[in-house]
Amino acid sequence: MAPSPIKKRLIGYARVSTEDQAHDAQLDELRAVGCAEIHQEHGSGASRARPVLLRLLREIKADEVLVVVRLDRLARSVSHLLEVIETLEARKAHFRSLRDPIDTSTPQGIFSLQVLGAVAQLERSLISERTRAGIMAAKARGKKPGNPGMRERRPEAIRKIALAREKVYLDELIVGADQWMPTVQRMRPHHPWEDVVRVLHDNGQAWTVARLRRAVGKLVSQHMADPALLRPAPRKNPEDRLMTLIAGIAMADPHRSLRDIGAQLERMRERTPRGGLTWSASSVKKQLDLAKKHGLALPSVAQGDR
Repeated sequence: MAPSPIKKRLIGYARVSTEDQAHDAQLDELRAVGCAEIHQEHGSGASRARPVLLRLLREIKADEVLVVVRLDRLARSVSHLLEVIETLEARKAHFRSLRDPIDTSTPQGIFSLQVLGAVAQLERSLISERTRAGIMAAKARGKKPGNPGMRERRPEAIRKIALAREKVYLDELIVGADQWMPTVQRMRPHHPWEDVVRVLHDNGQAWTVARLRRAVGKLVSQHMADPALLRPAPRKNPEDRLMTLIAGIAMADPHRSLRDIGAQLERMRERTPRGGLTWSASSVKKQLDLAKKHGLALPSVAQGDR
């Protein structure tokens, strides 16, 4: 007798467009198919800001299945749907829509997905072709392509486009904030922006001081971050700067061992108090002990060399 197939863990995702709407109908359907957990989100179907979905895609494990009631609950467009499914495939996870013939754990579902991909490619080609034809027809009639309001530098047109760009910028900040904002919140305003950027760089995130300050300033202006983050960092002598930098690294990731912190300092080319470039666990611990004496609240896990 053949062994029964292993049942995959189902992770539900439910989205409604406004705070006034309820997830209840979607939750009932997702629970009925056996979803082990369900993530809920409020957000317009056209919006790019889906922080719950982005976090789910980062945390989903191999062989788990992301389940939605309908495709429009998940994606803004066919291209967005394919992008989400590519992300799941990269993590060796699957996707299933209850009311659509898509289940990437089955051959039939993969075929349906390939058909959608072909439709999306055709749609992009047709849009591009129509755009080129429209531009050529406009030029033949003596019209110039583009926004006439922008060409004529009309204030209302400039203001409208500026607002649209700011909204896109804010949406992108919100989507990615959980990757960098915790480090900013732990380190600012006790540490200078340069040190925050260096810690983020070492964690694989590309920031400049100007870009990071602008991003935090934008969130503060929208009442989504504490204005204290923008306060000037206190002036420190070189020894204090090194101590607070190491404390900031420890606070940014409480699970890091002393040797891990030392390795990060070496990658950052940060010199020891004696001028060397090799950091021992004891040297790191000495700086953390000094930081504690100065009243900095450090995670206890960083004190041990695991």
